[in-house]
Amino acid sequence: MALAAGLQVERLQAGPVMDLAQSGAAVKVRLKVVGDPAVRSTPGSRRPPYVVVRATVEEVSGRGAATRVRTPVLVIGSVQWKAVMFGQHVEATGRLGSVDKGGEVAAMLSSRVAPRVLDEPAWWLKAAERVRAGLRQAVAGEPEAVRGLVPALVMGDESALPPELADDFKTTGLTHLSAVSGTNLTLLLAFVLPVARLLGVRARGLTVVGLAMVVVFVVLARPQPSVLRAAVMGLVALAAMAGSGGTRRAARSLSVAVIALLLIDTSLARSAGFALSVLATAGIVLLGPTWRNALAHWMPVRFAEAVACPLAAQLACTPVVAWLSGQVSMVAVAANLLAGPAVGPATILGFGTAGVALLSADLARLLGWLAGWPARWIILVAQKGADLPGASSSWPATVIGIAVLTALCLALVIGLHRILARPIAMLLALVLLAVVILRPIRSLGWPPAGWLMVACDVGQGDGLVLHAGRSTAVVVDTGPDPTAIDRCLRQLDVKYVPVVVLTHFHADHAGGLAGVLRGRTVGEIEVTPFFSPPAEYKRVLQLAAQHGIPVRTVTYQEKRTVGPVSWTSLWPARVPALTGKSSKTSTDEGSPENNASIALMTEVAGLRLLLTGDLEPESQRAVLATGADLRADVLKVPHHGSGQQDPTFIAATRARLAIISAGLNNDYGHPAPRTLDLLTHQGMKIARTDTSGSIAVLAPDHQLAITTSRTTP
Repeated sequence: MALAAGLQVERLQAGPVMDLAQSGAAVKVRLKVVGDPAVRSTPGSRRPPYVVVRATVEEVSGRGAATRVRTPVLVIGSVQWKAVMFGQHVEATGRLGSVDKGGEVAAMLSSRVAPRVLDEPAWWLKAAERVRAGLRQAVAGEPEAVRGLVPALVMGDESALPPELADDFKTTGLTHLSAVSGTNLTLLLAFVLPVARLLGVRARGLTVVGLAMVVVFVVLARPQPSVLRAAVMGLVALAAMAGSGGTRRAARSLSVAVIALLLIDTSLARSAGFALSVLATAGIVLLGPTWRNALAHWMPVRFAEAVACPLAAQLACTPVVAWLSGQVSMVAVAANLLAGPAVGPATILGFGTAGVALLSADLARLLGWLAGWPARWIILVAQKGADLPGASSSWPATVIGIAVLTALCLALVIGLHRILARPIAMLLALVLLAVVILRPIRSLGWPPAGWLMVACDVGQGDGLVLHAGRSTAVVVDTGPDPTAIDRCLRQLDVKYVPVVVLTHFHADHAGGLAGVLRGRTVGEIEVTPFFSPPAEYKRVLQLAAQHGIPVRTVTYQEKRTVGPVSWTSLWPARVPALTGKSSKTSTDEGSPENNASIALMTEVAGLRLLLTGDLEPESQRAVLATGADLRADVLKVPHHGSGQQDPTFIAATRARLAIISAGLNNDYGHPAPRTLDLLTHQGMKIARTDTSGSIAVLAPDHQLAITTSRTTP
């Protein structure tokens, strides 16, 4: 693995691409498209939508030299790039830029012009795309979640999967169903092979059927590294399921497969997905048979197999998942067990729908409707499972925390078969697990006792929680995702929210409102007087009306107190007219919505916390001009740490701690390096949700301190 990682680093650094990127060189390139283009937009920005697509540079011309290479890059292009297709060769011009080290690409190519197509994809890729398009069209009339999940189950096409459903899948350990993974393919084979046996297929015929399914899967899901990895892992599982050679042969097959994949594509050595795929497959083929046999002492073999496979896969992956996410799913095995029976029918009917779509659109819609029903069950399991109070538990993603979790998993590997073989012991274990899920205890080290404010890890957005008493908190912004803010509030045991403050109506600050309202009593919602964007403003009003919650508009310099929390509104003192046009701003990122953000000077237990929404330099200077006292202990850095900050405003806060709420690997480059340099130059300690998870502010013995959900500061 270390050798493969070294080879991958060497591959990224080979050739001139990385050097050209470091100097921001303008280049002309020949590319092979190796991913599907995705259209993105920046909330609150006047900049037009753009396209993100993975590609491999095969020839680069820059600084007066042309070089043949084979270097992976990420293309950020104009909307004309959405027409490119997987497998095409294109010629383009643009400017190379550096990316963070440790990634899977060597550089980023920014291109503002349309690429010139040099050839068409291979015939079989075009045929696969027709099949994929036919399936999407066949389920187009189904509910949003269904039309997103069915293509994901069949061919790993997650383009239409709603973000909230994707989050529910993560919480319940069902992500492998919607992604291209070895576990996904293994479950497909686990359904197909028994059907083949019922039809009289035996011996080598079963292997042929399995191989045929793997080939179809690879063609439809595209022969990308992740798909090939999934196919190989599926073949290993196929060998184990066929019973040819037992556990030892399965272990040898898995080892050979891992080595072969690393030699073919060294980038897998640094891929978390590859690690999870290998671990899941290893769990199934090495632990699954023993645990199945233990369960088979007192239950039918088929049911024992259905329990043992997801249990083995989940346990094998748990330490890595906790390291990546800072969480441990408590419902993953149960969710996989409940969803498992529906996966096969949904996938098989989905495959049938895709094929029939080439012949008859009407018949394809009928099959798509049928495929939607088992998909609905999977969606219901994910949604209800994620709503359970103890669905997931935070776990410290530190070396010590992961070492402890790994030791616990190893102990279960050694002794779990004894529990599985005894029905009474299993019943007691299930009762204990049910208690933990339905009445969860506090996660290890999180949240810390005595927390005053928590910046929740809500992805690319803001979600701040101010402690206002037992099970009571004031919430300032909700992030973009209801699931994330709801999870954070559940972890903090918040049941009553006297006031929700929405600093402005961009989705990354107000989109998660439904999560705050879920199962809680909310007193009122306080909003900015600039009611834009109109669609998000109307959505907030509709949610408030449904729950009978009053909505009030903040006034300039008003003072409010809720228990131990008090605050004064410092902005907006004025707002732009709602003309439908953006007001003049001093930056390309500026927007009237951002400049009308509510800014609060908050006090909790003697600490002063300046909460700034997405204020841009224009409004930052305007706040300074009001003569307000901006001195604070904690600064919530405006606009997720974007590069557009007024140095005088930042300096005026004299804060000791700067908190930046941003999403991991977000597309906007937040926080910007120059902003981090500015904060460091002012002597501020920096805490970031993208790297540390949720951040709790405390004041033990009147000393400012923080605790984070992922790492120890």
